[in-house]
Amino acid sequence: MNHQFDLVIRNGSIVDGSGNEPYQGDVAVKDGRILAVGKIEQIDGTAKTEIDASGLLVTPGFVDIHTHYDGQVTWGEELTPSSLHGVTTAVMGNCGVGFAPCRPDDKERLISLMEGVEDIPHPVLAEGLPWNWETFPEYLDSLSKKKYDIDFAAQLPHGPLRVYVMGERGANRETATPEDIEQMAALAKQAIEAGALGFTTSRTLNHRTAEGDPTPTLTAAIEEMVGIARGVGATGSGVLQVVTDFKENQGEFHILREMVKQSGRPLSVSVAQHHRAPEAWRKILDNIAAANAEGIPIKAQVCGRPVGVLFGLELTNNPFSAHPSYQAIKDLPFVERLARLRDPEFRQRLLAEQPVLDSNPFMRHVLSRFEDLFIMGEQPDYEPRPETSLAALARVKGMSPLELSLDVMTAGDGKTMIYYTFLNYADSSLDASLEMMRHPDTVLGLGDGGAHCGSICDGSFTTHMLTHWARDRSRGEKLSLPWVIKAHCQDTAQAVGLLDRGVLAPGYKADINVIDFDRLNLHRPEVHYDLPAGGRRLMQFADGYVATIVSGTIVYQEGKSTGARPGRLVRGNQPSPDPSLPAIVRN
Repeated sequence: MNHQFDLVIRNGSIVDGSGNEPYQGDVAVKDGRILAVGKIEQIDGTAKTEIDASGLLVTPGFVDIHTHYDGQVTWGEELTPSSLHGVTTAVMGNCGVGFAPCRPDDKERLISLMEGVEDIPHPVLAEGLPWNWETFPEYLDSLSKKKYDIDFAAQLPHGPLRVYVMGERGANRETATPEDIEQMAALAKQAIEAGALGFTTSRTLNHRTAEGDPTPTLTAAIEEMVGIARGVGATGSGVLQVVTDFKENQGEFHILREMVKQSGRPLSVSVAQHHRAPEAWRKILDNIAAANAEGIPIKAQVCGRPVGVLFGLELTNNPFSAHPSYQAIKDLPFVERLARLRDPEFRQRLLAEQPVLDSNPFMRHVLSRFEDLFIMGEQPDYEPRPETSLAALARVKGMSPLELSLDVMTAGDGKTMIYYTFLNYADSSLDASLEMMRHPDTVLGLGDGGAHCGSICDGSFTTHMLTHWARDRSRGEKLSLPWVIKAHCQDTAQAVGLLDRGVLAPGYKADINVIDFDRLNLHRPEVHYDLPAGGRRLMQFADGYVATIVSGTIVYQEGKSTGARPGRLVRGNQPSPDPSLPAIVRN
Protein backbone atom coordinates (compact mmCIF):
# COMPACT_ATOMS: atom_id res chain seq x y z
CA MET A 1 0.00 0.00 0.00
CA ASN A 2 1.26 3.47 -0.86
CA HIS A 3 0.84 5.42 2.37
CA GLN A 4 0.58 9.19 2.33
CA PHE A 5 2.33 9.47 5.71
CA ASP A 6 4.89 7.50 7.71
CA LEU A 7 3.21 8.33 11.02
CA VAL A 8 0.04 10.03 12.16
CA ILE A 9 -0.69 10.85 15.79
CA ARG A 10 -4.43 11.36 16.13
CA ASN A 11 -6.82 12.94 18.60
CA GLY A 12 -4.15 14.28 20.95
CA SER A 13 -4.04 17.42 23.06
CA ILE A 14 -1.38 19.27 21.09
CA VAL A 15 0.95 21.54 23.05
CA ASP A 16 3.01 22.74 20.11
CA GLY A 17 6.00 24.33 21.87
CA SER A 18 5.20 27.88 20.81
CA GLY A 19 3.50 28.79 24.08
CA ASN A 20 0.02 28.59 22.56
CA GLU A 21 -2.78 26.91 24.44
CA PRO A 22 -3.40 23.19 23.81
CA TYR A 23 -5.93 22.10 21.19
CA GLN A 24 -7.25 18.75 20.03
CA GLY A 25 -5.71 17.62 16.80
CA ASP A 26 -3.51 15.39 14.68
CA VAL A 27 0.15 15.43 13.64
CA ALA A 28 1.31 13.85 10.38
CA VAL A 29 4.93 12.87 9.68
CA LYS A 30 6.76 12.01 6.48
CA ASP A 31 10.49 11.39 5.90
CA GLY A 32 11.46 12.46 9.41
CA ARG A 33 9.70 15.83 9.21
CA ILE A 34 6.32 17.09 10.34
CA LEU A 35 4.20 17.40 7.25
CA ALA A 36 0.99 18.68 8.77
CA VAL A 37 -0.56 19.71 12.08
CA GLY A 38 -4.25 20.36 12.39
CA LYS A 39 -7.50 19.94 14.21
CA ILE A 40 -9.10 16.53 14.40
CA GLU A 41 -10.27 15.23 11.00
CA GLN A 42 -8.34 17.90 9.10
CA ILE A 43 -5.62 15.38 8.25
CA ASP A 44 -6.86 12.74 5.84
CA GLY A 45 -4.84 9.88 4.43
CA THR A 46 -3.24 6.66 5.52
CA ALA A 47 -0.03 6.09 7.47
CA LYS A 48 2.32 3.18 8.06
CA THR A 49 1.91 3.77 11.80
CA GLU A 50 -0.89 5.48 13.68
CA ILE A 51 -0.99 6.41 17.36
CA ASP A 52 -4.30 7.10 19.05
CA ALA A 53 -3.43 9.94 21.45
CA SER A 54 -6.96 10.39 22.83
CA GLY A 55 -6.62 11.80 26.34
CA LEU A 56 -2.85 12.27 25.89
CA LEU A 57 -0.52 15.22 25.41
CA VAL A 58 1.39 15.57 22.14
CA THR A 59 4.47 17.79 22.53
CA PRO A 60 7.75 18.43 20.76
CA GLY A 61 10.71 16.40 21.95
CA PHE A 62 12.65 18.14 24.70
CA VAL A 63 16.00 19.80 23.94
CA ASP A 64 18.43 19.50 26.87
CA ILE A 65 21.27 21.99 26.41
CA HIS A 66 23.41 20.96 29.40
CA THR A 67 24.61 17.34 29.42
CA HIS A 68 27.89 15.43 29.65
CA TYR A 69 27.50 12.41 27.38
CA ASP A 70 30.96 13.00 25.86
CA GLY A 71 32.18 9.59 26.98
CA GLN A 72 28.91 7.67 26.86
CA VAL A 73 28.37 8.38 23.15
CA THR A 74 31.69 6.69 22.36
CA TRP A 75 30.77 3.35 23.97
CA GLY A 76 26.97 3.30 23.98
CA GLU A 77 23.98 3.89 21.73
CA GLU A 78 21.48 5.16 24.31
CA LEU A 79 21.76 8.57 25.97
CA THR A 80 20.01 7.42 29.11
CA PRO A 81 18.74 8.61 31.50
CA SER A 82 17.91 11.74 29.42
CA SER A 83 16.19 9.84 26.63
CA LEU A 84 13.93 8.18 29.22
CA HIS A 85 12.57 11.62 30.08
CA GLY A 86 11.39 12.85 26.70
CA VAL A 87 14.70 14.38 25.61
CA THR A 88 15.20 13.97 21.87
CA THR A 89 18.25 16.25 21.50
CA ALA A 90 21.06 16.50 24.07
CA VAL A 91 23.87 19.06 23.95
CA MET A 92 27.11 17.80 25.52
CA GLY A 93 30.61 19.18 26.08
CA ASN A 94 29.53 21.68 28.74
CA CYS A 95 31.63 23.19 31.55
CA GLY A 96 34.90 23.08 29.60
CA VAL A 97 35.48 19.33 30.08
CA GLY A 98 35.64 16.62 27.43
CA PHE A 99 38.00 14.39 25.48
CA ALA A 100 39.03 16.30 22.37
CA PRO A 101 41.35 17.57 21.17
CA CYS A 102 43.81 15.25 22.90
CA ARG A 103 47.38 14.19 22.26
CA PRO A 104 48.17 10.56 23.14
CA ASP A 105 50.23 11.56 26.17
CA ASP A 106 47.37 13.63 27.64
CA LYS A 107 44.67 10.94 27.84
CA GLU A 108 45.14 10.33 31.56
CA ARG A 109 45.06 14.06 32.25
CA LEU A 110 41.67 14.47 30.56
CA ILE A 111 40.30 11.36 32.25
CA SER A 112 41.35 12.78 35.63
CA LEU A 113 39.67 16.10 34.84
CA MET A 114 36.39 14.45 33.83
CA GLU A 115 36.53 12.09 36.81
CA GLY A 116 37.03 14.95 39.23
CA VAL A 117 34.61 17.46 37.71
CA GLU A 118 31.80 15.17 36.62
CA ASP A 119 32.23 12.11 38.90
CA ILE A 120 32.69 9.57 36.10
CA PRO A 121 35.00 6.84 37.48
CA HIS A 122 38.48 6.37 36.01
CA PRO A 123 38.02 2.66 35.14
CA VAL A 124 34.86 3.48 33.18
CA LEU A 125 36.65 6.08 31.06
CA ALA A 126 39.90 4.12 30.75
CA GLU A 127 38.08 1.05 29.43
CA GLY A 128 35.23 2.74 27.58
CA LEU A 129 36.94 5.46 25.55
CA PRO A 130 38.25 4.18 22.19
CA TRP A 131 40.52 7.22 21.65
CA ASN A 132 40.26 6.89 17.88
CA TRP A 133 40.79 10.62 17.48
CA GLU A 134 43.23 13.38 18.29
CA THR A 135 41.68 16.54 16.89
CA PHE A 136 38.16 17.74 17.56
CA PRO A 137 37.06 17.19 13.93
CA GLU A 138 38.33 13.61 14.22
CA TYR A 139 36.30 13.17 17.41
CA LEU A 140 33.17 14.33 15.59
CA ASP A 141 33.95 12.03 12.66
CA SER A 142 34.18 9.04 15.01
CA LEU A 143 30.77 9.88 16.51
CA SER A 144 29.21 10.39 13.07
CA LYS A 145 29.77 6.74 12.24
CA LYS A 146 27.41 5.53 14.98
CA LYS A 147 23.65 5.42 15.44
CA TYR A 148 21.86 6.44 18.65
CA ASP A 149 18.45 6.54 20.27
CA ILE A 150 18.31 10.37 20.13
CA ASP A 151 20.17 13.26 18.53
CA PHE A 152 23.04 15.03 20.23
CA ALA A 153 25.37 17.93 19.55
CA ALA A 154 28.93 18.49 20.78
CA GLN A 155 30.71 21.59 22.01
CA LEU A 156 34.45 22.31 22.13
CA PRO A 157 35.65 22.21 25.78
CA HIS A 158 38.27 24.69 26.94
CA GLY A 159 40.13 22.28 29.26
CA PRO A 160 41.27 19.83 26.56
CA LEU A 161 41.89 22.69 24.12
CA ARG A 162 44.19 24.48 26.55
CA VAL A 163 46.15 21.34 27.43
CA TYR A 164 46.42 20.41 23.74
CA VAL A 165 47.99 23.76 22.88
CA MET A 166 49.97 24.51 26.06
CA GLY A 167 50.75 21.06 27.50
CA GLU A 168 51.95 21.13 31.09
CA ARG A 169 51.79 24.93 31.15
CA GLY A 170 48.09 24.77 30.34
CA ALA A 171 47.36 22.16 32.97
CA ASN A 172 49.23 24.26 35.55
CA ARG A 173 47.12 27.34 34.70
CA GLU A 174 50.04 29.41 33.43
CA THR A 175 49.17 32.51 31.45
CA ALA A 176 48.69 31.83 27.75
CA THR A 177 51.05 33.64 25.40
CA PRO A 178 49.75 35.52 22.33
CA GLU A 179 50.93 32.57 20.25
CA ASP A 180 49.01 30.14 22.48
CA ILE A 181 45.87 32.23 22.15
CA GLU A 182 46.22 32.48 18.39
CA GLN A 183 46.50 28.69 18.12
CA MET A 184 43.54 28.08 20.45
CA ALA A 185 41.44 30.52 18.45
CA ALA A 186 42.36 28.79 15.20
CA LEU A 187 41.43 25.39 16.64
CA ALA A 188 38.14 26.79 17.97
CA LYS A 189 37.34 28.08 14.48
CA GLN A 190 38.25 24.67 13.03
CA ALA A 191 35.98 22.88 15.55
CA ILE A 192 32.97 25.09 14.80
CA GLU A 193 33.48 24.65 11.06
CA ALA A 194 33.60 20.87 11.60
CA GLY A 195 30.28 20.91 13.44
CA ALA A 196 30.85 21.86 17.08
CA LEU A 197 27.79 23.68 18.38
CA GLY A 198 29.88 26.03 20.50
CA PHE A 199 32.73 26.56 22.96
CA THR A 200 32.52 25.99 26.73
CA THR A 201 34.69 26.85 29.72
CA SER A 202 34.84 26.61 33.51
CA ARG A 203 35.97 29.25 36.00
CA THR A 204 34.78 27.66 39.25
CA LEU A 205 36.76 26.21 42.15
CA ASN A 206 34.12 23.47 42.41
CA HIS A 207 35.66 21.89 39.30
CA ARG A 208 38.81 19.95 40.15
CA THR A 209 40.71 16.97 38.83
CA ALA A 210 40.53 13.61 40.60
CA GLU A 211 43.74 14.62 42.39
CA GLY A 212 42.14 17.82 43.69
CA ASP A 213 43.85 20.29 41.35
CA PRO A 214 41.78 23.17 39.95
CA THR A 215 40.54 22.93 36.38
CA PRO A 216 43.15 24.21 33.87
CA THR A 217 40.85 27.02 32.76
CA LEU A 218 40.08 28.47 36.20
CA THR A 219 42.21 31.59 35.91
CA ALA A 220 42.43 32.05 32.14
CA ALA A 221 43.00 35.75 31.43
CA ILE A 222 40.56 37.93 29.53
CA GLU A 223 42.90 37.94 26.52
CA GLU A 224 42.60 34.16 26.26
CA MET A 225 38.85 34.08 26.80
CA VAL A 226 38.19 36.80 24.26
CA GLY A 227 40.72 35.44 21.78
CA ILE A 228 39.04 32.02 21.68
CA ALA A 229 35.60 33.65 21.45
CA ARG A 230 36.81 35.61 18.44
CA GLY A 231 37.88 32.34 16.83
CA VAL A 232 34.33 31.06 17.30
CA GLY A 233 32.89 34.33 16.01
CA ALA A 234 34.99 34.19 12.87
CA THR A 235 32.73 31.37 11.66
CA GLY A 236 29.53 33.39 12.08
CA SER A 237 28.13 30.49 14.07
CA GLY A 238 28.30 28.82 17.49
CA VAL A 239 27.42 29.61 21.09
CA LEU A 240 29.51 30.21 24.21
CA GLN A 241 28.86 28.53 27.59
CA VAL A 242 30.50 29.44 30.91
CA VAL A 243 30.34 28.26 34.50
CA THR A 244 31.91 30.62 37.04
CA ASP A 245 31.85 31.43 40.76
CA PHE A 246 31.29 35.16 40.13
CA LYS A 247 33.79 35.83 42.92
CA GLU A 248 34.51 39.26 41.47
CA ASN A 249 31.12 39.95 40.00
CA GLN A 250 31.91 42.94 37.85
CA GLY A 251 35.29 41.58 36.78
CA GLU A 252 33.74 38.33 35.64
CA PHE A 253 30.97 40.15 33.86
CA HIS A 254 33.49 42.29 32.02
CA ILE A 255 35.03 39.09 30.64
CA LEU A 256 31.64 37.65 29.65
CA ARG A 257 30.56 40.87 27.99
CA GLU A 258 33.78 41.20 26.04
CA MET A 259 33.58 37.59 24.87
CA VAL A 260 30.15 38.32 23.39
CA LYS A 261 30.91 41.81 22.08
CA GLN A 262 34.09 40.82 20.30
CA SER A 263 32.78 37.54 18.90
CA GLY A 264 29.21 38.45 18.07
CA ARG A 265 28.11 35.09 19.51
CA PRO A 266 25.50 34.50 22.26
CA LEU A 267 26.62 33.24 25.67
CA SER A 268 24.95 31.39 28.53
CA VAL A 269 26.23 31.14 32.10
CA SER A 270 25.11 28.86 34.93
CA VAL A 271 23.18 30.61 37.73
CA ALA A 272 21.80 29.11 40.93
CA GLN A 273 21.00 30.20 44.47
CA HIS A 274 23.80 29.59 46.97
CA HIS A 275 22.94 29.20 50.65
CA ARG A 276 25.88 31.40 51.70
CA ALA A 277 24.74 34.26 49.43
CA PRO A 278 21.03 33.60 48.90
CA GLU A 279 20.34 36.88 47.10
CA ALA A 280 23.45 37.03 44.89
CA TRP A 281 21.62 35.54 41.89
CA ARG A 282 19.50 38.68 41.68
CA LYS A 283 22.54 40.86 41.00
CA ILE A 284 23.77 38.39 38.39
CA LEU A 285 20.43 38.50 36.58
CA ASP A 286 20.40 42.30 36.83
CA ASN A 287 23.78 42.39 35.08
CA ILE A 288 22.55 39.98 32.44
CA ALA A 289 19.44 42.11 31.85
CA ALA A 290 21.60 45.22 31.50
CA ALA A 291 23.81 43.45 28.95
CA ASN A 292 20.80 42.40 26.89
CA ALA A 293 19.44 45.94 27.00
CA GLU A 294 22.70 47.00 25.34
CA GLY A 295 22.33 44.35 22.66
CA ILE A 296 24.79 41.91 24.24
CA PRO A 297 23.02 38.51 24.18
CA ILE A 298 23.69 36.67 27.44
CA LYS A 299 21.37 34.17 29.11
CA ALA A 300 21.48 32.50 32.50
CA GLN A 301 21.07 28.74 32.56
CA VAL A 302 18.77 27.94 35.50
CA CYS A 303 16.74 24.98 36.71
CA GLY A 304 13.45 24.29 38.44
CA ARG A 305 14.55 22.21 41.39
CA PRO A 306 17.46 22.02 43.83
CA VAL A 307 20.78 20.93 42.44
CA GLY A 308 20.63 17.82 44.57
CA VAL A 309 23.52 15.62 45.71
CA LEU A 310 22.55 12.08 46.67
CA PHE A 311 24.26 10.29 49.55
CA GLY A 312 24.17 6.57 50.26
CA LEU A 313 26.23 3.48 50.91
CA GLU A 314 26.37 2.67 47.18
CA LEU A 315 27.22 6.24 46.19
CA THR A 316 30.30 8.47 46.04
CA ASN A 317 29.65 10.10 49.42
CA ASN A 318 27.58 9.78 52.57
CA PRO A 319 27.60 11.72 55.86
CA PHE A 320 30.38 9.47 57.20
CA SER A 321 32.75 9.75 54.24
CA ALA A 322 35.24 11.83 56.24
CA HIS A 323 35.13 9.60 59.34
CA PRO A 324 38.29 7.48 59.83
CA SER A 325 36.36 4.33 60.74
CA TYR A 326 34.28 4.57 57.60
CA GLN A 327 37.34 5.26 55.48
CA ALA A 328 38.79 2.00 56.78
CA ILE A 329 35.84 -0.03 55.42
CA LYS A 330 34.76 2.02 52.38
CA ASP A 331 36.29 -0.42 49.89
CA LEU A 332 34.68 -3.53 51.36
CA PRO A 333 31.96 -5.22 49.31
CA PHE A 334 28.57 -3.64 49.94
CA VAL A 335 27.15 -6.52 52.00
CA GLU A 336 30.20 -6.65 54.28
CA ARG A 337 30.24 -2.88 54.70
CA LEU A 338 26.55 -2.86 55.61
CA ALA A 339 27.12 -5.58 58.18
CA ARG A 340 29.95 -3.61 59.81
CA LEU A 341 27.81 -0.46 59.98
CA ARG A 342 25.06 -2.45 61.70
CA ASP A 343 27.47 -3.88 64.26
CA PRO A 344 26.70 -2.09 67.60
CA GLU A 345 30.36 -1.75 68.61
CA PHE A 346 31.45 -0.36 65.22
CA ARG A 347 28.43 1.94 65.14
CA GLN A 348 29.25 3.37 68.56
CA ARG A 349 32.87 3.99 67.59
CA LEU A 350 31.87 5.63 64.29
CA LEU A 351 29.40 8.01 65.92
CA ALA A 352 31.86 9.00 68.65
CA GLU A 353 34.78 9.96 66.40
CA GLN A 354 35.51 13.26 64.70
CA PRO A 355 35.54 13.48 60.91
CA VAL A 356 38.77 14.56 59.18
CA LEU A 357 37.67 17.65 57.29
CA ASP A 358 40.89 19.55 56.62
CA SER A 359 41.16 18.22 53.07
CA ASN A 360 37.43 17.79 52.49
CA PRO A 361 35.65 21.16 52.44
CA PHE A 362 32.60 19.64 50.76
CA MET A 363 31.92 17.30 53.69
CA ARG A 364 32.55 20.16 56.10
CA HIS A 365 29.62 21.99 54.50
CA VAL A 366 27.45 18.86 54.47
CA LEU A 367 27.92 18.15 58.16
CA SER A 368 26.90 21.70 59.03
CA ARG A 369 23.71 21.60 56.93
CA PHE A 370 21.55 18.75 58.18
CA GLU A 371 18.55 21.06 57.73
CA ASP A 372 19.20 20.66 53.99
CA LEU A 373 19.35 16.84 54.05
CA PHE A 374 16.20 14.80 53.40
CA ILE A 375 15.29 11.13 53.05
CA MET A 376 14.75 10.21 49.39
CA GLY A 377 11.44 8.37 49.42
CA GLU A 378 9.81 6.03 46.92
CA GLN A 379 8.04 9.07 45.50
CA PRO A 380 10.82 11.69 45.28
CA ASP A 381 9.95 15.07 46.77
CA TYR A 382 12.10 17.78 45.21
CA GLU A 383 10.54 20.59 47.24
CA PRO A 384 10.63 18.98 50.69
CA ARG A 385 9.25 20.85 53.68
CA PRO A 386 11.68 21.98 56.41
CA GLU A 387 9.99 19.78 59.02
CA THR A 388 11.01 16.70 57.04
CA SER A 389 14.75 17.44 57.10
CA LEU A 390 17.11 15.13 58.97
CA ALA A 391 17.76 17.95 61.44
CA ALA A 392 14.04 18.36 62.20
CA LEU A 393 13.32 14.63 62.35
CA ALA A 394 16.29 14.06 64.65
CA ARG A 395 15.04 16.72 67.07
CA VAL A 396 11.66 15.00 67.26
CA LYS A 397 13.34 11.64 67.90
CA GLY A 398 15.75 13.06 70.47
CA MET A 399 18.86 11.94 68.61
CA SER A 400 21.65 13.51 66.58
CA PRO A 401 21.17 14.01 62.82
CA LEU A 402 24.29 11.94 62.23
CA GLU A 403 22.86 9.02 64.21
CA LEU A 404 19.60 9.30 62.28
CA SER A 405 21.56 9.31 59.01
CA LEU A 406 23.16 6.02 59.98
CA ASP A 407 19.76 4.52 60.86
CA VAL A 408 18.33 5.64 57.51
CA MET A 409 21.18 4.27 55.41
CA THR A 410 21.41 0.91 57.18
CA ALA A 411 17.66 0.22 57.28
CA GLY A 412 16.09 -2.38 55.00
CA ASP A 413 18.34 -3.33 52.11
CA GLY A 414 20.80 -0.54 52.91
CA LYS A 415 20.07 1.30 49.68
CA THR A 416 18.03 4.24 50.96
CA MET A 417 19.45 7.54 49.74
CA ILE A 418 19.70 10.92 51.42
CA TYR A 419 18.98 14.01 49.30
CA TYR A 420 21.18 17.07 49.88
CA THR A 421 19.68 20.28 48.49
CA PHE A 422 23.06 21.69 47.53
CA LEU A 423 21.88 24.72 45.52
CA ASN A 424 18.57 26.54 44.91
CA TYR A 425 17.16 25.79 48.37
CA ALA A 426 18.48 28.45 50.73
CA ASP A 427 14.90 29.44 51.63
CA SER A 428 13.65 25.84 51.99
CA SER A 429 11.42 26.37 48.95
CA LEU A 430 11.70 26.70 45.18
CA ASP A 431 10.35 30.25 45.03
CA ALA A 432 13.78 31.55 44.00
CA SER A 433 13.90 28.99 41.19
CA LEU A 434 10.46 30.11 40.04
CA GLU A 435 11.59 33.72 39.89
CA MET A 436 14.74 32.75 37.98
CA MET A 437 12.81 30.67 35.47
CA ARG A 438 10.35 33.49 34.79
CA HIS A 439 13.11 36.01 34.13
CA PRO A 440 13.16 36.97 30.43
CA ASP A 441 16.91 36.39 30.13
CA THR A 442 17.07 32.81 31.43
CA VAL A 443 16.87 29.39 29.78
CA LEU A 444 16.38 25.96 31.36
CA GLY A 445 19.50 23.83 31.73
CA LEU A 446 21.91 22.31 34.28
CA GLY A 447 20.52 18.74 34.14
CA ASP A 448 24.02 17.23 33.69
CA GLY A 449 22.79 13.97 32.15
CA GLY A 450 25.64 11.51 31.70
CA ALA A 451 27.70 12.92 34.57
CA HIS A 452 27.95 12.71 38.38
CA CYS A 453 27.40 8.97 38.14
CA GLY A 454 27.52 8.39 41.89
CA SER A 455 26.20 11.65 43.29
CA ILE A 456 23.65 13.54 41.14
CA CYS A 457 20.68 12.34 39.10
CA ASP A 458 19.20 15.48 37.57
CA GLY A 459 18.79 14.25 34.00
CA SER A 460 15.11 13.95 34.93
CA PHE A 461 14.64 17.74 35.12
CA THR A 462 12.33 17.61 32.10
CA THR A 463 9.89 15.20 33.73
CA HIS A 464 10.01 17.10 37.02
CA MET A 465 9.15 20.36 35.26
CA LEU A 466 5.95 18.76 34.02
CA THR A 467 4.92 16.86 37.14
CA HIS A 468 5.87 19.47 39.75
CA TRP A 469 5.51 22.83 38.08
CA ALA A 470 2.65 22.20 35.67
CA ARG A 471 0.60 19.77 37.80
CA ASP A 472 1.45 18.98 41.43
CA ARG A 473 3.07 21.92 43.21
CA SER A 474 1.26 22.70 46.48
CA ARG A 475 3.64 25.17 48.13
CA GLY A 476 3.12 28.14 45.86
CA GLU A 477 2.51 29.22 42.28
CA LYS A 478 2.66 26.79 39.40
CA LEU A 479 3.64 27.29 35.78
CA SER A 480 1.29 26.73 32.87
CA LEU A 481 1.72 23.61 30.76
CA PRO A 482 2.32 25.59 27.52
CA TRP A 483 5.01 27.62 29.32
CA VAL A 484 6.85 24.52 30.54
CA ILE A 485 6.73 22.84 27.12
CA LYS A 486 7.95 25.97 25.32
CA ALA A 487 10.73 26.43 27.87
CA HIS A 488 12.08 22.89 27.32
CA CYS A 489 11.50 22.81 23.56
CA GLN A 490 11.49 25.97 21.49
CA ASP A 491 13.40 28.12 24.00
CA THR A 492 16.23 25.66 24.61
CA ALA A 493 16.50 24.81 20.90
CA GLN A 494 16.73 28.47 19.93
CA ALA A 495 19.27 29.20 22.67
CA VAL A 496 21.82 26.93 20.97
CA GLY A 497 20.88 27.59 17.35
CA LEU A 498 18.93 24.40 16.66
CA LEU A 499 16.12 26.17 14.87
CA ASP A 500 14.79 23.08 13.08
CA ARG A 501 13.24 21.49 16.19
CA GLY A 502 11.31 22.26 19.36
CA VAL A 503 8.00 23.14 17.67
CA LEU A 504 5.17 21.03 16.24
CA ALA A 505 4.69 22.74 12.89
CA PRO A 506 5.13 21.79 9.24
CA GLY A 507 8.76 21.46 8.18
CA TYR A 508 10.12 20.97 11.67
CA LYS A 509 11.97 17.84 12.65
CA ALA A 510 9.56 15.10 13.76
CA ASP A 511 10.83 14.82 17.34
CA ILE A 512 7.69 14.26 19.39
CA ASN A 513 6.51 13.06 22.81
CA VAL A 514 3.14 11.44 23.48
CA ILE A 515 2.54 11.76 27.22
CA ASP A 516 -0.11 10.51 29.64
CA PHE A 517 0.01 13.62 31.80
CA ASP A 518 -2.19 12.20 34.56
CA ARG A 519 0.02 9.12 34.85
CA LEU A 520 3.36 10.92 34.51
CA ASN A 521 5.42 10.01 37.57
CA LEU A 522 9.08 9.97 38.61
CA HIS A 523 10.55 6.93 40.33
CA ARG A 524 13.27 7.40 42.92
CA PRO A 525 16.84 7.14 41.59
CA GLU A 526 18.52 3.75 41.65
CA VAL A 527 22.05 2.46 41.15
CA HIS A 528 22.96 0.44 38.05
CA TYR A 529 26.29 -1.20 37.25
CA ASP A 530 26.11 -1.10 33.45
CA LEU A 531 28.98 1.20 32.48
CA PRO A 532 32.28 -0.09 31.03
CA ALA A 533 34.35 -2.02 33.59
CA GLY A 534 31.12 -2.64 35.53
CA GLY A 535 31.01 1.02 36.47
CA ARG A 536 28.25 2.43 38.64
CA ARG A 537 25.79 5.12 37.66
CA LEU A 538 22.58 6.62 38.95
CA MET A 539 19.49 6.02 36.84
CA GLN A 540 15.97 7.31 37.17
CA PHE A 541 12.86 6.06 35.41
CA ALA A 542 9.43 7.53 34.83
CA ASP A 543 5.91 6.36 34.01
CA GLY A 544 3.72 8.16 31.52
CA TYR A 545 5.86 8.56 28.40
CA VAL A 546 3.60 6.64 26.01
CA ALA A 547 5.92 7.25 23.05
CA THR A 548 9.09 9.22 22.34
CA ILE A 549 9.70 9.80 18.65
CA VAL A 550 12.92 10.91 16.94
CA SER A 551 12.90 11.85 13.23
CA GLY A 552 9.51 10.21 12.90
CA THR A 553 10.64 6.89 14.44
CA ILE A 554 9.36 5.62 17.79
CA VAL A 555 12.41 5.04 20.02
CA TYR A 556 10.68 4.48 23.38
CA GLN A 557 7.24 3.09 24.22
CA GLU A 558 6.08 3.21 27.82
CA GLY A 559 9.66 3.78 28.90
CA LYS A 560 11.04 0.77 27.03
CA SER A 561 13.46 1.05 24.13
CA THR A 562 12.17 -0.14 20.76
CA GLY A 563 15.73 -0.72 19.60
CA ALA A 564 15.39 1.90 16.88
CA ARG A 565 18.43 4.11 16.38
CA PRO A 566 17.46 7.18 14.32
CA GLY A 567 19.56 9.53 16.45
CA ARG A 568 22.66 11.17 15.00
CA LEU A 569 25.35 13.70 15.77
CA VAL A 570 24.00 17.15 14.86
CA ARG A 571 26.75 19.21 13.28
CA GLY A 572 26.45 22.91 14.04
CA ASN A 573 23.55 25.34 13.93
CA GLN A 574 20.43 24.20 12.10
CA PRO A 575 18.28 26.60 10.04
CA SER A 576 14.56 27.15 10.50
CA PRO A 577 12.21 25.26 8.20
CA ASP A 578 11.21 26.90 4.96
CA PRO A 579 8.37 29.30 5.86
CA SER A 580 6.76 28.69 2.46
CA LEU A 581 5.97 25.08 3.36
CA PRO A 582 2.24 24.29 3.19
CA ALA A 583 0.57 24.12 6.59
CA ILE A 584 -2.65 22.74 7.94
CA VAL A 585 -3.77 25.43 10.35
CA ARG A 586 -5.79 25.12 13.52
CA ASN A 587 -8.52 27.63 12.73
